[in-house]
Amino acid sequence: MKLEIELTGPADYLCDYTFNFHWHNQDIGSDDVIPGQKDTQYSYGDLVRSLKAEEEVHIKGDAGKNFAYSMGADLKHFGGSGNAENAGRVFLDGNVGSEAGMGMVSGILYISGQIEEPFGNIIEVVSDIDGYRKFRSVTDIVCNGPGSDVIISNRYNADEGTLILDDGIPRGTVGARCHKHVNIIIKGNTHNGTGVLMKEGVVTVHGNAGMNVGSHLDGGTVIVQGSVGEFAGAYMKSGILTFHEAKGFIGAGMSGGSIYSKAKVKASPPATKVRMKGNDISLIRKLMDAGRVESMLYNKYEVGEEKEKYMEVRMRDGSIVMRKIE
Repeated sequence: MKLEIELTGPADYLCDYTFNFHWHNQDIGSDDVIPGQKDTQYSYGDLVRSLKAEEEVHIKGDAGKNFAYSMGADLKHFGGSGNAENAGRVFLDGNVGSEAGMGMVSGILYISGQIEEPFGNIIEVVSDIDGYRKFRSVTDIVCNGPGSDVIISNRYNADEGTLILDDGIPRGTVGARCHKHVNIIIKGNTHNGTGVLMKEGVVTVHGNAGMNVGSHLDGGTVIVQGSVGEFAGAYMKSGILTFHEAKGFIGAGMSGGSIYSKAKVKASPPATKVRMKGNDISLIRKLMDAGRVESMLYNKYEVGEEKEKYMEVRMRDGSIVMRKIE
């Protein structure tokens, strides 16, 4: 089966599994009708339900922001497992705005027009349908393999379980929800949310990274050879996050794991600076390719003992700040 919709103008949040619940102030309901339709009255939820049923969604028109956001994720926010699930295919006859496929973990995107950068967690493969470019999730590729698909402009080593992204395209949420021991190597800078919700695997960034690096990290390892933006390690549960320096506060709302920074950084409670030990120095030498003396200069941050004395405060931009309870 397939769902067909034609739009008279660009529409945001198409095939967005989150219904805008996290990143913006105003939610979109599952039953809200997509604006600008021609001869149909489909809701945002209709598109998502079709994809969850592994059906096809055909869209004539342009997609704006949040296209295919978290596609293929069984979101805990809606009572799901938080894991990846199978998803259908989207055919879009038109152009797509930036950050397409942020947090996407399964399914296939066929796009006839242009795609603005930065991309989300997607990678292009050779298309099997004329007139369309074909995209799959980075997480899907590394965890399940490319199958018969041929990756374009990047490299995949099945024996080593390693995907090297060196096409120069900035991407956000790379490795989102990765659940296998694989390696993703990015030859350059990344956009926001690198390694979000990873449970296993390693993402290495040979450059700088944007906001929310390692947010909700739950067992994976994120290595940034340069700087990271605001809210690195926010809501981190376990795993390892390393970088040279941070441009803002780190560790807001974290409940576990370890954060390492070459430069001293500002930590949001409950994250606090702790003493580096011998095994920490050995780990930094391995992950950051640093000498022994350089490794000893790193700073380590973990959950402090006074976690219960702080409360979460959600800011208007979607970030989280921990404020001390007097």
